[in-house]
Amino acid sequence: MSDQKKQHIIQTAITLFAEKGYEGTTIRDLAKRAKVNVAMVNYYFGSKEKLFEALVESRAGYMRNLLDELKVNKSLTHFEKIEHIIFHYVNRILDNRAFFQVMQQEMLVSVRPELNRNISEVLIKNVEEIVKIIHSGIRKKEFRKVDAQLTFASIIGTIQQVVMSKSLCNRMLALPESADPFIQPRFKNRIRKHIHQMMQTHLLPHTLNP
Repeated sequence: MSDQKKQHIIQTAITLFAEKGYEGTTIRDLAKRAKVNVAMVNYYFGSKEKLFEALVESRAGYMRNLLDELKVNKSLTHFEKIEHIIFHYVNRILDNRAFFQVMQQEMLVSVRPELNRNISEVLIKNVEEIVKIIHSGIRKKEFRKVDAQLTFASIIGTIQQVVMSKSLCNRMLALPESADPFIQPRFKNRIRKHIHQMMQTHLLPHTLNP
């Protein structure tokens, strides 16, 4: 029951931070929304910063489980593993874009350096696993010799750019001003297809490029 209550608080906090941002959310707001008392939130998390770190860990944990599965999967090529990574990153970020934007903002500001550092520690674990997949592909000559770290940055940077702002996204991609691209499956497909093609050209030896 205690774990269920903790997960309930986490899910409620994700919604609240997405709505109000980090500064606009208080522990009292969260307790009220989650229908628990403030003491319970403090018992599980201790502070708003630690709560936010727990939310990031919760989001990152999904991808970490996927990466653990890909690491031991011998039936997939390295490029197929990259395709899985692209698919899930696009889905996760677009489906949780409001919270992702709050997290991204926290990574950009320096008013809470310890929180910034701790978020980075959580996220870098997934980055390192993806970099290992790319390096393994290079060693086995499935991939060209590329900068693995910047290859990941190219994948995530493309997704970050389009979710930064709906109005900017619409202008940049020549979409109607009133459109909400983030809820459209074809928009996700467009992003996935573009990153897939980019990685195909970037990673695969020219002889394997269709």
